[in-house]
Amino acid sequence: MQTIKSWFSLRSGGFRKRKHDNVQPRNRKEERESKVNPSSPVLLSFKSFQKELDAKHDKYERLVKLSRDITIESKRIIFLLHRVTSISDIEELLNESEGKFGDVRLKIQQISQELIGEDTCQFHRAFSPGLQEYVEAISFQHFIRTRSLISLEEINRHLVFAPKKGEAENSEDLALSDSQDGKQKQLLCLQVTPTDYLLGVADLTGELMRMCITSVGNGDIETPFEVSQFLRAIYDGFTYIGNTGPYEVSKKLYTLKQSLGKVEDACYTLTVRGSEIPKHMLADVLSSKTSMSEHEEGI
Repeated sequence: MQTIKSWFSLRSGGFRKRKHDNVQPRNRKEERESKVNPSSPVLLSFKSFQKELDAKHDKYERLVKLSRDITIESKRIIFLLHRVTSISDIEELLNESEGKFGDVRLKIQQISQELIGEDTCQFHRAFSPGLQEYVEAISFQHFIRTRSLISLEEINRHLVFAPKKGEAENSEDLALSDSQDGKQKQLLCLQVTPTDYLLGVADLTGELMRMCITSVGNGDIETPFEVSQFLRAIYDGFTYIGNTGPYEVSKKLYTLKQSLGKVEDACYTLTVRGSEIPKHMLADVLSSKTSMSEHEEGI
């Protein structure tokens, strides 16, 4: 019995000793921190680094938010443009979409203002999804208007902005001269990269496939064949790039091939069985074929 009591006393004493040992280093640490000189050059340097990193992270989050806004507005424009298959006044629809594109470009202008004096490559991942969605929307509008693919240069031509007063006064970025009055003006510009352009065009193929199926339901038999030729040309271009391009572009190639296959199946059905199927049932037949192909591929 006495041995058990001595053992418990040793255990309790040892526990108290370990607890005391855990408290001592903490007190010593607080004591060391109290002795730190707040005016130390090393401490001041680290505080400046902290402010710089916090400012960078805050700017990154602002760019992510602007990119989300651009993505949302661009998707709304795409939904608006899909009405082209069901209305007669296409020009009015395109003018309405052009007004909405003005609001999107204001968001892009805010991104260009955030990037004044910054390395764009450090923040590119923050706003890249928004630019890709913008490219998809603007290329969709351009196809409806001209039945052709918009170029990267034409997209970037619309992304040059005049800065607000008091901003970019001494910036060396994109200093362009005004040929009319001979004065030098500082212009803001956010250029779409070739990778963002290719990814946006790859996403465009899915919207064209949906427009093809919808147009058949409204009795438009010519649009599917125009879309098929256009998608074939885009697919040939992406195949030419192959695995030599960016990794993200090669991932989009499979989806592009699926969209092309669905449109070509629609054209085949219209050519072979178009006279057998009533026009008001063509869209249902094509949609069911699309669903069956997706199910077989495990999508």
